[in-house]
Amino acid sequence: MTVAATDFRERASIDDVTARLLDSSAALSYDPNVEVAWDEPIPDDHYGLNPEWSTLYGTRMWDEMSEEQRVLLTRHEVGSIMQTGIWFEMMLQQLILRDQYAKNPAKSEFRFALTEIADECRHSLMFARTCDVLGIPQYLPPRMTVELARLLKTTAGAEQAYGPILVAEEILDVMQRDWMRGENVVHIVRSTSKIHVVEESRHMKFARAEILDAMRGAGPVRRHASAWLFAAAAWFIVNAMVSPEVYPNVGLDKERALAEVRTNQHRKAMMRMSCVHLMDFLAEAGLLTRRVMPVYQSVSMI
Repeated sequence: MTVAATDFRERASIDDVTARLLDSSAALSYDPNVEVAWDEPIPDDHYGLNPEWSTLYGTRMWDEMSEEQRVLLTRHEVGSIMQTGIWFEMMLQQLILRDQYAKNPAKSEFRFALTEIADECRHSLMFARTCDVLGIPQYLPPRMTVELARLLKTTAGAEQAYGPILVAEEILDVMQRDWMRGENVVHIVRSTSKIHVVEESRHMKFARAEILDAMRGAGPVRRHASAWLFAAAAWFIVNAMVSPEVYPNVGLDKERALAEVRTNQHRKAMMRMSCVHLMDFLAEAGLLTRRVMPVYQSVSMI
């Protein structure tokens, strides 16, 4: 009887979380077709993202670039990040559907999961439209990343399904909180960032609750396996965010640009700052182990 009571309390806990998230979703959700001024002209001098978030900001190459090149680079960078986001959101929708397959539809957890999928569809559409308005070409993650993700979305379950989701959303959340306030950032990026920040805050709470719920009672083997999967997913996500092709597409030397990005201490500091809350949560969940920390360090997340 004691075990059953404990299981009930754990289940009730996540149902309580998702019930609150459903209320929040009903009270505060956006329609990008209405909220974003898609037809408003794009000022020539407005960036795609705050310059401080550019991969080359703080480098000699940035200092040598014309203002026009800087603006163009940031637009291609935000377009690449958004298209990586679309790719990831399509994957996470499949992960959530697989996790919720045959679960009780009367539960708030099930209903919020489907609500999140609806949100992600709208987000992908608004990111796609933003790239179209800004004239950004297609950018995809590296082929190996795309193929490994096929395996993940087909096999991952429980915390291994929600971990990569949380990693991607936490990193982007901090960036977009800056972009939505950037007076020199194009208005459609400010508007879409605001929508994404508000609605993804619910998704992150859902992912955290699912991870903590799944990790209750997990043994050391499972915990270490999940810690490695989270770290590997983070490594691939960070490396896929800005395509190397953005640099030649704006008239920059690709090899030199990549070399400067790799040694850009400003970019590394911004990345570490964007991951503080994520690392705190992973530590709380027992998923930031000593052995996986070098993986996070290799992509400047810690």
